[in-house]
Amino acid sequence: MLGEMPMRRLVPTVSVPIMISMLVQALYNIVDSIFVAQYDPMALSAVNLAAPLQMLMIALSTGMGTGMGSVISRRLGEKNGAEARRSAMNGLFVAACSWALFVALGLFAAGPFIAIFTDDAALISQGKTYLTIVCTCSFGLFGSISMERILQSAGNTRASMLTQLVGAVTNIALDPVFIFVLDMGVAGAAVATVIGQIVSCTVGFAINQRSNPELHLRWDHFRPDRQIIRSIFVVGFPATVATAISSVLNIAMNALLMGIGEDAMNVLGVYFKLQSFIFMPVFGLANGMVPIVAYNYGARSRRRVYECVRVSLVWAMTIMFLGMVLFLAAPEFLMGLFDKTEDGSLVALGAVALRIISSHFLLAAAGITLSTVFQAVGKGNYSLLMSLCRQLVVLLPAAWMLSKISVNAIWWAFLIAEAASLTVCLILFVRCDRKLLRPLEEA
Repeated sequence: MLGEMPMRRLVPTVSVPIMISMLVQALYNIVDSIFVAQYDPMALSAVNLAAPLQMLMIALSTGMGTGMGSVISRRLGEKNGAEARRSAMNGLFVAACSWALFVALGLFAAGPFIAIFTDDAALISQGKTYLTIVCTCSFGLFGSISMERILQSAGNTRASMLTQLVGAVTNIALDPVFIFVLDMGVAGAAVATVIGQIVSCTVGFAINQRSNPELHLRWDHFRPDRQIIRSIFVVGFPATVATAISSVLNIAMNALLMGIGEDAMNVLGVYFKLQSFIFMPVFGLANGMVPIVAYNYGARSRRRVYECVRVSLVWAMTIMFLGMVLFLAAPEFLMGLFDKTEDGSLVALGAVALRIISSHFLLAAAGITLSTVFQAVGKGNYSLLMSLCRQLVVLLPAAWMLSKISVNAIWWAFLIAEAASLTVCLILFVRCDRKLLRPLEEA
């Protein structure tokens, strides 16, 4: 399918199930925050302050999963099934090591991390509770992401979608039970989250073992392979860092905005929740692109790689345009879902922010699509360079300088950073095309 189906059918066939699953994932993140905000406005602040470390955990799981998926798809494109299976097993070994790291962070760093932003003892306590649970029990997250990437790398994206849907629906169903019925507050939100992740991991493993014969996992002959792990890290580490930069950005922006006021910080936290509802489908599209581009790159089909990029750009631009229209037309409604303050201050500040920030969505669509090609062909360092430009080199200095004007001026930094990063992306894509894609012989 990856090497033969017409691209206009293949891209939606592979990507739409991932997009749906990530859309549901974004939905349950939003619902999670809405429930927490209804329980206690301080709980929303605690979850928002915990978000950067949680984002770092997600960055490592998805980054290494991307590296594993890229390696598996290239080996399948080369018709090397045995090496693909070994790559999957080594990817799971990397995921287990990553989980161990976050167990340590959850046990020893959760409290000190929240204390960076506030000296409010109650806020620190709630943030610490939430982080400790989601970090120490994150084996479900690392396992579920790994199983999704294994399924996706063979083009079995419907099964991947099912694993995400089951986990997300479990989380959404359990949130009100643990938060309100059992009166657990932020601890309940964290417990519901990890249970959903464990369910997703379990279902993904069962489906892979039953319906994915090319990548059937066998534990008895497994040995860590340094060369395979290195290949996973070549793509996975830059992808991890590129995503983890969002965590660094969130930490720095929280520090900047907390100096202005808690409402400003919460606006940023709510924005990240809302924008995930738009960006997650595009990231799902990008995840679908990885096995398609990697397989056809391994099969040396330049024409199909180009076709995939063109079709994916149309999809990404369409999704982002619809998201921009939504943010421009109904920002008060969107912010009102999270505003439980008496004076509606969060809505007033947040509506302006959503209108300004959404101006960069179309540029982001192009950047995400093109940078996915870098990951698929083993040039993860190009994606890293682009992300550094967008979120650290440009966005943070721009936000700091604009903060001297007003809090509303800060949001223009997102457009400035996206324009700069897309310029870098285009330069790198031309270089990648000249050195890696044009020399390919047609299959």
